Amino acid sequence: MTATVEIASSPPMGWNSWDCYGASVTEEEVLGNAAYMSEHMKSYGWEYVVVDIQWYEPDANSSIYRPFVPLAMDDYARLIPAINRFPSAEQGRGFGPLADQIHGMGLKFGIHIMRGIPRQAVHANTPILGTSRTARDIASTTSICSWNTDMYGIDATKEGAQAYYNSIFELYASWGVDFVKVDDISFPYSEGEIELIRNAIDHCGRNMVLSLSCGPAPLEKAEHLKTHANMWRMTADFWDRWEDLFDEFYKCALWQEHVGPGHWPDADMLPLGHIALRSYEHAVGDRWTRFTKDEQVTMMTLWCIFRSPLMVGGELRDNDEWTLSLLTNPEVLRLITHSFGGKQLFRSGSHIAWTAKDQDGSMYLAVFNTGVTADYIEVPLSKLQLEGVIHVRDVWERAELGQAERSISLRTLPHGARLVKLT
Repeated sequence: MTATVEIASSPPMGWNSWDCYGASVTEEEVLGNAAYMSEHMKSYGWEYVVVDIQWYEPDANSSIYRPFVPLAMDDYARLIPAINRFPSAEQGRGFGPLADQIHGMGLKFGIHIMRGIPRQAVHANTPILGTSRTARDIASTTSICSWNTDMYGIDATKEGAQAYYNSIFELYASWGVDFVKVDDISFPYSEGEIELIRNAIDHCGRNMVLSLSCGPAPLEKAEHLKTHANMWRMTADFWDRWEDLFDEFYKCALWQEHVGPGHWPDADMLPLGHIALRSYEHAVGDRWTRFTKDEQVTMMTLWCIFRSPLMVGGELRDNDEWTLSLLTNPEVLRLITHSFGGKQLFRSGSHIAWTAKDQDGSMYLAVFNTGVTADYIEVPLSKLQLEGVIHVRDVWERAELGQAERSISLRTLPHGARLVKLT
């Protein structure tokens, strides 16, 4: 079985709790962000609400993991929501009631999981649903995550390994989960467990987007990724630093040939607005994004013309008018749903240009200035394989710029971008 284009036919768009709450998000915070998305963003294509890591850790309080602590788990080695943080999960209801509320807002619900089986299940040798094998029979105790102590890897060759993954995805299906982000699986690359997870999703009775983290995923595994996953991280963790954003241009150029319906290389979350309320990545805490406004436009322009999934990481309820405008420009977001063939046109010094085509027959041109001073970036129409009189529209400003006959010259601010549509 393989990932299908019917699921994630365009790049998924949503909100993920990690950038603002680390491992500690609560049900109230999830519902608050979902309500904001439903009211202000849903009509622009935003739909997924994703609870990130350690929703099963009762006392998680930041992005710093507490090692070797007891986790909420059922009798079959399956992690369940901590009821002090997700009170609707009491009496064995899991994420079902929360998912129902999010579905009631017209949105979709997602969760994060770690590759493998809980260490505490292995130590207790708990049974696995649907097989006579136990947690200890399938665990690979030398396969551990370098940054989190919750899990052991699973030996995909062992009897009972598929049954375990089947059991957890059947549970997620019963909860109404629409999106699963699996971590510690693409770097280093865990091919066997990726295949077990693909099989489990295909047999669980519910369509789910499969997202693989963290990155960078190996380029040489591109065909395997396209067959088994809907999106995968092509980068390490991305935060609000210019050097991280600058590096994304290289990554997008490497992966541009592998973008397509049902399978999307993922440039990672968008650290926009109010972030890191309870996160201490890079030793920097609660703040508004450190990206300048020009850098924020650059990030959104690159993500959209490349067609990366869009997962915003800030506390949505604190959005100012600027941040919301970045996320709800329908002409920019049309690139996510209606463009194809996005590729780097050239890179020369501090100037970078990308193009993509629209289903309506027009073309997009994005130019980026990675330098420290404003500059004009000129693109001859011959380089775009265009001729005659071309109408130019500024997509961000949603304004006509006039006509071009030989070339297009766009004044671009430092660390900034321009995006135009050509007809």
